[in-house]
Amino acid sequence: MSFSPELPYLNLPSLNVLKTFAVVAQTLNLTHAASLLHITQGAVSRQITGLEATLGYPLFLRQARGLTLTPRGAQLLPPVQQALTLMGEALKRVGSHPDTLRIKCPTCSMRWLLPRVIQLQNDRPDMQIELTASIAHGVDFSSEHFDAAVVFGRPPESPRRAHHLFDEVLTPVCVPDFLPRHKGQTKVADLEDKTLLHPTRDRRDWLLWLREEGVQGLPSAKSQHFDTLDLAINSALQGYGVAMGDLTLIEDDLQAGRIVAPFPLCVASGASYTLLYPENPTPALKVAIDFLNEEARLSREKLSALLSTSHRLVSAN
Repeated sequence: MSFSPELPYLNLPSLNVLKTFAVVAQTLNLTHAASLLHITQGAVSRQITGLEATLGYPLFLRQARGLTLTPRGAQLLPPVQQALTLMGEALKRVGSHPDTLRIKCPTCSMRWLLPRVIQLQNDRPDMQIELTASIAHGVDFSSEHFDAAVVFGRPPESPRRAHHLFDEVLTPVCVPDFLPRHKGQTKVADLEDKTLLHPTRDRRDWLLWLREEGVQGLPSAKSQHFDTLDLAINSALQGYGVAMGDLTLIEDDLQAGRIVAPFPLCVASGASYTLLYPENPTPALKVAIDFLNEEARLSREKLSALLSTSHRLVSAN
């Protein structure tokens, strides 16, 4: 007993014929179309005549002034153009590098993600990984050409094809000695004459941390606003003020002593970083997923050690 899968495209006209139809429909001139296609005018005419015979209806009206599309020809043209465009984009995308993994990520996550992706590529020279940073925090695999994405926000409702990387844990950060210490402790009052660096226009991260500290409103009128957390942290690293930082994203800076977290209070905002991917990951993507999951586990362990020794964690109300 033989099995014949349904392959409706087997009965379609050839790609060359459809391409010829699209060019003729766009130029409405056989001579011009032949020049663009690098074939003779007679070949163009024969392909169009053969296509019309296959379909069973005319696509063009031949008039003394030239060609015009029939109603059916005009109806057929847009989907043919769209299909040819999609095939061209797919061929270009795959041909650029057959093994390239394309990963979308929010800009703020680049501090954590980029060094690890570079490490993976150094360990696996056969793998090519292309990161695309975006201020958008989501992904739509049906319309965006990515193999995976790191997304930020509330954990996704569907756990399938999703791996939790780490939670957002917020606390003020600055360069060493930027804020005074009183018997080893920094107080909120020490922020009164300092510039607060806000990663969002609505100042929600600072207000969230201050509320958990029991303080209403901002302690300083000096402020600068940025579009991303990463920009705010970079400004703090240059000594321009105090930023609200995510402890995991700045773990390398903390370890190197480039930045400090002077307040013991840390707040879990309820948001997290999650690795998402579509159905049927490739072998290369599986390697990247396993690697990033292991790196995230190590980061969670470092955060847990930090919180257990010098900081205390509360969850946002």
